[in-house]
Amino acid sequence: MASTSSSSSSKPPPPASSSSNPPPAVGNADGIAQTCWVKFRDEAIFALYTPLIVSLASGKLKVETFRHCIAQDVYFLELFATAFEFAEAYVLDNEAKDGIKELRKITRKKIQCVAREWRSDLIRDDATPNPATTKCTNFFLAITSGKIDGIKPSEKTKLAAYILGAITSCIRLNAYIGKEVRELFCEHETNHRYKKWIESYSSDSFQDFCLQTEKLLDKLSVALTVEELGIIERLYSQGIKQEIEFFLAQPVIEKAIVPLSGEHNLEERRLMIFSNFDLTCTCVDSGSTLADLTIETAPESDQIPIENQFARMTLSALRDNWKVIANKYRDGLEQCIEKLLLATEKAEKLNYEGLRKALEQVSDFEKEANLRVIESGVLKGLKLEDIREAGELLELQDGCMNFFQTIKKKNADVHVISYCWCGYYLIRSVFLTGGIDDLKVHANELEFEESLSTGGIMMKVQSPIDKVEAFDKILLESSGEGNDKKKAVSVYIGDAVGDLLCLLKADVGIVLAPIESLISVASHFGVKFVPLFTGVVKKQRECVEVEGADSSSTWKGLSGILYTASSWAEIHAFVFGS
Repeated sequence: MASTSSSSSSKPPPPASSSSNPPPAVGNADGIAQTCWVKFRDEAIFALYTPLIVSLASGKLKVETFRHCIAQDVYFLELFATAFEFAEAYVLDNEAKDGIKELRKITRKKIQCVAREWRSDLIRDDATPNPATTKCTNFFLAITSGKIDGIKPSEKTKLAAYILGAITSCIRLNAYIGKEVRELFCEHETNHRYKKWIESYSSDSFQDFCLQTEKLLDKLSVALTVEELGIIERLYSQGIKQEIEFFLAQPVIEKAIVPLSGEHNLEERRLMIFSNFDLTCTCVDSGSTLADLTIETAPESDQIPIENQFARMTLSALRDNWKVIANKYRDGLEQCIEKLLLATEKAEKLNYEGLRKALEQVSDFEKEANLRVIESGVLKGLKLEDIREAGELLELQDGCMNFFQTIKKKNADVHVISYCWCGYYLIRSVFLTGGIDDLKVHANELEFEESLSTGGIMMKVQSPIDKVEAFDKILLESSGEGNDKKKAVSVYIGDAVGDLLCLLKADVGIVLAPIESLISVASHFGVKFVPLFTGVVKKQRECVEVEGADSSSTWKGLSGILYTASSWAEIHAFVFGS
């Protein structure tokens, strides 16, 4: 059945009134620095997944690369010091002027520290800025001189805020990367090759430096208009992008495991992306969307069927029926999962066959629940055009559409495997709004007569077993297309119990914000959960240590490990890069 957020795999939709509300937006009360970081944090994730940072975090980055990076980093620090000098000259408030002066002093001390720690054995005196560093230099010089769109050079006091907006993004990004990498290297080893660098950017002193910069940005921005705050947001985003370009420009010598799509030998391998739909791609489940649609278009009183039309339930009858269906499903699924967990012993290692057998009980339950929906007639009389329109308005998770649009640009194979009751018209309508017209959808389908739903459903994918059988069939057919014998490297993205078998069989199984029932069932059968970035760094270490290893082949299905991701942006960064 179509899934909802409160179930482990799927659930009939409740009425519209039960849909969860989106989280409130961050307001100006939080300050422009925090507002910008929340707004552009997904962009920062792309920096974390660059070959340079992943290789550095693994401890396997070549010294030659690190030497070059440190030399370029000195140019960055000099640039920040110069920018602070301009900002100090522009600002009129004495307290703010003193604050900027302190930031400039800290930056100068940082340059001296880098020189003391690294110059003797890593930094070449004859190093020159690379194109990415030069581009960043030009970006900051354009801000300090007021030569960017939306800024008037005569408004000197505002230039200080704009300069701080761009610098703050870079400092916050480095503080973020330092903390993320520090957590990993503390877990794995204390004798890390680049321990000093990691400690420098993850230290309390650098985090405090970042907070000082953000507080000054907030202070200088208090009197700015909405339009002027928009300029700061734009410069903040551009600052992060400049930093990412800097990371990407570093000459990483060793084989990098990211982005996943970039490491495939296209003569021998092909990337295949699989995804669940409900609540993996969407903010609300498609079943709830169809339920809401039946209620929104329901007649107020009994309808007499005319020729070529199906009688519709009244509004009150639909609400009552959906409530009964949803309650039976929710309670029944909870009992089903409790029963299968009690009936089997907890495994220390992956017990895939035991999990598959246990999920047969869930499959039987799902089929009974779907039959209940058909027999109730709640979907009868829905108009095809209304379903298409509902699909066009269905909200996707942040970053999801961009990910699928990138897949299209990369010409990678992509398949959506879903319990959705109306795959062709609903799911396709969702992605058509983003220009994606070649999506391969494997789902159930509503039955229609002259553009009206009969209330029946052509069942194709009802259960975890159906999903994994569809997954296996797609991979088998893909390996035999014409003369193309390329080995598939499969990525499956899901979030619920119904996705577990596919997640485990894929070379890379990524769980997007896993729900409690998925974790409990998977853990019971020996599945381990690892944060995606942690897994990537570990794989990078393994790839470098095994001479001649193909980085893409380090990912193998049925390993018993699933990778958790916080957002579609993180998945995008891992698979395709920036």
